[in-house]
Amino acid sequence: MTDKVSIKENLDLLRRRIEAAARGAGRDPGEIKLVAVIKHVPTADIFEAIEAGLTDLGENRVQEALARDQEIRARYPAVNFHLIGHLQRNKVRQALDMFAIIHSLDSERLADEIAQRAVKPIPVLIEVNTSGETSKFGIEPGRAVELARYASSLEKIKLAGLMTIGPRSGDPRPAFRSLRELRDKIGALDQPGVELKYLSMGMTDDFETAIAEGSNLLRIGRGIFQGG
Repeated sequence: MTDKVSIKENLDLLRRRIEAAARGAGRDPGEIKLVAVIKHVPTADIFEAIEAGLTDLGENRVQEALARDQEIRARYPAVNFHLIGHLQRNKVRQALDMFAIIHSLDSERLADEIAQRAVKPIPVLIEVNTSGETSKFGIEPGRAVELARYASSLEKIKLAGLMTIGPRSGDPRPAFRSLRELRDKIGALDQPGVELKYLSMGMTDDFETAIAEGSNLLRIGRGIFQGG
């Protein structure tokens, strides 16, 4: 019989690794936010992670968030929910009711739907497919600037950054560097309404590389709830 995974111990180790990676890159560890990916995670484990200091939770699907959102909020009202998975246009209204930030804007049609249904401006990140893998969502890098211009023109969208997912295999650094360079390119346009505060990239297996390339939003699940 094995001992139950200590989520607090996993978090302590993870935070030490984040701090070391940030200092190795000449960055302030305090500027890096950890978002716990809670897909398929039991609610009791989520509570344990929050008790250990986590303030941000990432959901992949609106449907899954609906099932437990109220239970978590009732106990921990200060927690911020991030939608980190693909957002279908027919789920936008529900998403706006639940999430503080959306990481997965990938089209003008989705931007229109968000802007039409939002009661107040909501921070969104443009999801960019920097690895070129056809199995992934996200706009092509060459079209991201155009989408940034369009989204920033909509009153109820606050363009807050960019997001990407590293490749399934191989070196993730080129994909992460591409996103950082794209952020700099969009930022240089000096578009009104564009803040680009966040680079959301890096997961359990590649977050240290993501930190080296400028990430300040890490989306980590397995490293928190299973270790590794």
